[in-house]
Amino acid sequence: MAEETQEVAQSKPQEQRKPNNNRKPNNNRRPNGNQKKPNGEKNANAKPRTNNNKNKSRGRHKRGASPIDDKLKAFVVKNQEAHKQRLNPHYKLDLESKARVRVTPLGGLGEIGGNIAVFETDNEAILVDVGMSFPDEEMHGVDILIPDFTYLHEIKHKIVGIIITHAHEDHIGAVPYLFRELQFPIYGTPLPLAMIGNKFDEHHLKEARKYFNPIEKRKVYKIGNDFEVEWMHMTHSILDSSSVAITTAAGTVIHTGDFKIDYTPIDGYPADLHRLAHYGEKGVLCLMSDSTNSHNPNPTPSELSVAPALDRVFSKAEGRVVLSTFSSNIHRVYQAIQYAVKYGRKICVIGRSMERNLEVAMQYDYIKLPKNIFVEPDEVAHMSDKDVLIVTTGSQGEGNSALFRMSIGEHRHIKIKPTDLIVLSSRAIPGNEGSISQMLNHLQKCGAKIAYDKDLHVSGHASLEEQKLMLRLVNPKFFLPIHGEYNHVMKHKETAMLCGVPERNILLMTDGEQIEIAPKYMRKVKTVKTGKTYIDNQNNYEIEDDIVMDRQKLATDGVVMIVAQVSEQTGKMMDKPKVTSFGLVADKRDRAFAKEIEEILENFLLNMKPGLIGNPKTLEGDLRQVIRKHIFRKMKKYPLIVPNIFIH
Repeated sequence: MAEETQEVAQSKPQEQRKPNNNRKPNNNRRPNGNQKKPNGEKNANAKPRTNNNKNKSRGRHKRGASPIDDKLKAFVVKNQEAHKQRLNPHYKLDLESKARVRVTPLGGLGEIGGNIAVFETDNEAILVDVGMSFPDEEMHGVDILIPDFTYLHEIKHKIVGIIITHAHEDHIGAVPYLFRELQFPIYGTPLPLAMIGNKFDEHHLKEARKYFNPIEKRKVYKIGNDFEVEWMHMTHSILDSSSVAITTAAGTVIHTGDFKIDYTPIDGYPADLHRLAHYGEKGVLCLMSDSTNSHNPNPTPSELSVAPALDRVFSKAEGRVVLSTFSSNIHRVYQAIQYAVKYGRKICVIGRSMERNLEVAMQYDYIKLPKNIFVEPDEVAHMSDKDVLIVTTGSQGEGNSALFRMSIGEHRHIKIKPTDLIVLSSRAIPGNEGSISQMLNHLQKCGAKIAYDKDLHVSGHASLEEQKLMLRLVNPKFFLPIHGEYNHVMKHKETAMLCGVPERNILLMTDGEQIEIAPKYMRKVKTVKTGKTYIDNQNNYEIEDDIVMDRQKLATDGVVMIVAQVSEQTGKMMDKPKVTSFGLVADKRDRAFAKEIEEILENFLLNMKPGLIGNPKTLEGDLRQVIRKHIFRKMKKYPLIVPNIFIH
């Protein structure tokens, strides 16, 4: 009886439990000795059911909480505090200091290229880079764009030097144009200064070389009274690149320049992460970092990763190989030359910038190549095709580049053959896709094969993961993303916030906005005049804004020219006006259109204000407005209108 009571007591809680809905009851199981019979009678041989798990749990000793070691817990708190101190740059800065530094970008934001920034204290200023950019397709007849130097003229008495980070055109291309107007000492590593020197020679500014001040990396230079600058080696798609640490009384600002983190560079000189970490440990007021490749989540591959693809190209090529890349990417060219020599080829270098950059790199021992591997362009025609590598410019489809002229059969020495292999070891700069496609069409019409694989090129800019590394090493209080379009700097801002920089400590600048940075705050204080100056590179002279605007209007809306003679006494036309239009109406409608303009002119003269006949300039201006309104009403166009009214 006791056993029966115990069995009922143990089974009752199980009967009250909710059934497991995931399991279906199996009513077809055969009864066994442990099951109840359908009529509810007990099996004589059945053993009492017991809940073994519950018995086990009842028999198990309940474990109490482990004792807390107060000493260990105290060290947890200490380590947490150490992390806070390590990751918090605020305590490293002199918050009692009243000093401040102002940063004004005059180019390089909202665009790719044209990089220039001004750093100012109350008494002095320095420039970081003076770069150029390229025009868009609507800037007819414009070869390059340089920054507007108006603000530099306003503060020229404060400027004590120009700091150069590296030798790309978008960082040094506008230096000769600045030196035509203003001259300041230039500080940089040897390769950028040598390339600027070549530009000075082209612009007949040889005497400007006296302003060169070559620097040694990892050494602090006093520039003026207010600035201390250190250059730190950085890897990029051009040799001898640097980041700079600019220290003032307000604190240190790190400007990365263009960079990527290449752990296996061709020359064996990786980025100087140790110096960046050194400044991060001391305390950095502000970081200004390259945003160009912000959307790429994958680490940027090493320049060395291009080697297998280049080796494959030369091992399989049966005819000539024509390699085109950026002329400044010396290490890419150097690797290609090494593999060409490995497979018994001679090297022909074509393109002024490519020749000049290779020559400078060899002169200053950045790369070492025997001179007997090079041949002149006029020798190529007399050589076997499998014995030649042609290294040339024109990877962006520039109309006056060597490769483009080869593609249309206008190059003096090289004609493209069906057996040629064209290797494009570069990526299209935004805006150049159309010109590159046009060049590729020309090359394929010549029968050449095109190698345009992704593994033949790697970027020179830091991706998202490398940007994170830079932010963590430098650990700045304030952050200013630079170099790139708005979407690039916006993405970089998000990355900085993930890396612990508060959103309130990040500003997205635009060209001309002046940012004041002090240990306690960062804010926008004013906007200065900025913009672009148009340059005709064929003659090295400036093109005025109104000329470019007229060209745009001519290209999109056409031109209307009116010549008429008007009597001063009667205010009427002395003869039929001559009306000529281009790009507005078809030739067959010229006569009808001229008749319309004649009627408008007659009506205008009939209703013009008294005394207007004595002011030809005002008369022409009013007539221009009347004709413009008429044409827009009929054709929805705003052509360039050129009235010439002669009063007799």
